[in-house]
Amino acid sequence: MKILVVDDERPLVKGILFNLENEGYEVDCCYDGATAVDMARKEHYHLIILDLMMPGKDGLEACQEIRSFSTVPIIMLTARSERSDLLLGFESGADDYITKPFDILELKARVRALIRRAAITGSEGAGPQDDLLVRGQISLDESQRCARKNGVEVDLTMKEFDLILFLMKNPGKVYSREKLLDLVWGYEYLGDSRTVDVHIRRLREKLERDPASPEYILTKWGVGYYFAP
Repeated sequence: MKILVVDDERPLVKGILFNLENEGYEVDCCYDGATAVDMARKEHYHLIILDLMMPGKDGLEACQEIRSFSTVPIIMLTARSERSDLLLGFESGADDYITKPFDILELKARVRALIRRAAITGSEGAGPQDDLLVRGQISLDESQRCARKNGVEVDLTMKEFDLILFLMKNPGKVYSREKLLDLVWGYEYLGDSRTVDVHIRRLREKLERDPASPEYILTKWGVGYYFAP
């Protein structure tokens, strides 16, 4: 498993590198956003750890650029804990975030969880029909982890795919933000539950005909979200 660590704090990068290599990961490092984007284009990484605040191209810009060509899981590191900053990270395509200073054991747990979920990939070629979910214009191939809208492939991040897959498998059932974090994120999530709102909005923008008047990914006000039965 290969991981890219990006942060302009070299002592921090050195510590993360040491701990991840001790876990058996192969680790590349760089110290700015532009280099991170370039490395992500050239190499296949199983996960990227990306600092938010860096000189030049910051983590948000780098994350957005990486998302334009890759669905690699991204953990954002940030020294800022304001909700607006954290939500901006998710808007840019991050799958998870950790606020500095952090416990290295927590970081390693997040890394394991994201890589474990990303490792759920399908067999080569067309998957079995049982792995294909079709609801109106939206279709998901679970074995290939591929989403389509009106037959055209749509790029989803790992968490976006996990979330829409879960909702489509449970049509008509309403889930609160907290329940979705528990069931979809799959580990004790320490962040803001409104990350679910961000992912829902992004899914509507990518999959609905009219995101302002969704047909499939619906809200039960004051309760939670559900997929149209």
